[in-house]
Amino acid sequence: MRIDKIEMRQIQVPLKDPFETSFGRMDRKDCVIISVHSGGIVGYGESTAFSHPFYNEETTGTIWYMLEHFLIPALLGKEVASPEEVSGLFASVRRNHMAIAAIETAVWDLYAKQNGIPLSQALGGEKQEIEVGVSIGIEPTVDLVVQNVERFVEQGYKRMKVKIKPGFDVRLVEAIRKRFGDELPLMVDANSAYTLQDLPTLKELDHYNLMMIEQPLAHNDIIEHASLQRELRTAVCLDESIHTIADARHAIELGSCRIMNIKLGRVGGLTNAKKIHDLCQLHGIPVWCGGMLELGIGRLHNIALSSLTNFVIPGDVSASKRFWEQDIVLPGIEMIRPGILAVPTNVGIGHEVGEQSLERLTVRKLTRVG
Repeated sequence: MRIDKIEMRQIQVPLKDPFETSFGRMDRKDCVIISVHSGGIVGYGESTAFSHPFYNEETTGTIWYMLEHFLIPALLGKEVASPEEVSGLFASVRRNHMAIAAIETAVWDLYAKQNGIPLSQALGGEKQEIEVGVSIGIEPTVDLVVQNVERFVEQGYKRMKVKIKPGFDVRLVEAIRKRFGDELPLMVDANSAYTLQDLPTLKELDHYNLMMIEQPLAHNDIIEHASLQRELRTAVCLDESIHTIADARHAIELGSCRIMNIKLGRVGGLTNAKKIHDLCQLHGIPVWCGGMLELGIGRLHNIALSSLTNFVIPGDVSASKRFWEQDIVLPGIEMIRPGILAVPTNVGIGHEVGEQSLERLTVRKLTRVG
């Protein structure tokens, strides 16, 4: 496939409700949508960076800059036989994984459409349905979080993830367990808010039958997480620390985690995500697909990825209405049964992209033809 046109647009979409983690509160999604064209067929990708560099070093602004000045010029006009070749075209670019993923995933969608197959099939996925969980942000009070958990339990989500931070952790988990019992699939996500000095608090969480504690320590750490995992019965899950297959291999060798979160943006796209999935499967490390408040395009890429066999833990791939009044894909993504999403069977990502909605939400746009 010859890449003859690439277009990107920055869009801003208000969230239905603000979402808070240990590093900040969001009330809108600010991202870049990229479309890659070949012979009249269009593939779509979505950036997952936020407008601030708190999750990692990338932002919506750096995504735009990298795409405009480096990634689009490296791909435009090229003949690409398969999406795996895209990583080679960008091999000289250091980090900037979210920028690379935005355009690499668009090429995967394009490739699947050109071959008349669903994206999940192009990746080698086998599932027709996936179980989904939900991520619940920090609220001003414990009671408000418990109310949110109750709402999502009633909607049938298969796993509850609650955000925690120092001072908003043990009491929160205790309240959830008191209300729903030990059988509720529950995990906590710290977003790197703790250090080894907080070991007494983290060991307290061991008493509450949690599925996992996600990324409790520094965002770039693997070594101290290994020390922590030896102290805990609860599984440590790594998120922000895993950027490459080498990171994943080091974490497995050191015993830094017993579960791994795979996010497309963080690892540089679908090709690398599949490699990490395969490595974890080889070593008996279960994986799940993390979310970054994606709109429909990014969410559909996550669903396709989650169709791979080692995604055995429900991911953060909730329905469109979890965050958005109206999504940018048609139809919106809806559960077919409580806690279950269908893996699309139409070609590519499986849903149409609402061009009118994109135009209405666009704050800037760039088109390159080659």
